[in-house]
Amino acid sequence: MNKTLLTIAALAALASTAACSDDKDTIDLSDYTEWREQNDKWVEELRAKTGEDGKPYYNVVTPVWNPGTFILMHSFTDPAETAGNLTPLYTSTVDVIYEGYDCTGRMFDSSKNETSYGRKGVSRFTLNRTIEGFAIALERMQVGDSVEIIVPYGAAYGTTASQNIDPYTSIRFNLRLVDIYRYERPTY
Repeated sequence: MNKTLLTIAALAALASTAACSDDKDTIDLSDYTEWREQNDKWVEELRAKTGEDGKPYYNVVTPVWNPGTFILMHSFTDPAETAGNLTPLYTSTVDVIYEGYDCTGRMFDSSKNETSYGRKGVSRFTLNRTIEGFAIALERMQVGDSVEIIVPYGAAYGTTASQNIDPYTSIRFNLRLVDIYRYERPTY
């Protein structure tokens, strides 16, 4: 009889512990339905944006390695200025200057305080170790190019939250490719 009571007490304690352990790291994505819709609408509005000449303001860029995704990209650089400069590979390590904003215009990230790589405001990373949207853009840039990119949440942080980003956050980056620190060829 004592074993039965102990077993029942242990099971009750385990059940109450499980019920009380609201995992604060677990996110209910249904709480973000309106936010997701707002981000989808924002991307579609920017996709339809035209310049003064009536042409699309952004180019829709779809990588061959993931035809189910895209980014929007607008260049601020005259192609003649960077003609002949190197373009990074997916395995390249690059130096960039950037600012990241969400669809409300809130800045969530910037390289401006970075000092680790010899020049204030320059961040260094390998393309294949960053968000997909960054890699898509940088593979189409040459050293010296400045662009604005719109990254739908699927090519950004997806349904993952971080301390600065909610799930389903589409983002805008102002991005300048300063240099290619390490230009590597893929190993086949």
